[in-house]
Amino acid sequence: MDQLTTNQLLSIILPFAIVQLVLMITAIVVCARAEQTRGSKWMWILIIVLFNIVGSILFFLIGRKQT
Repeated sequence: MDQLTTNQLLSIILPFAIVQLVLMITAIVVCARAEQTRGSKWMWILIIVLFNIVGSILFFLIGRKQT
């Protein structure tokens, strides 16, 4: 079995890393600008940062409070 070169590995991993980073930054900005959230804003920011994609998705699904 052939091993992946560095360029091949980067071409696989880089798109996922970019999507994760954009999702995390978007979730943090939305959380910081929200008037109300379900729970503390600091708690949500920590969840978003520590749990990456899952934390961001959880914030968008259950963390935002519709006013």
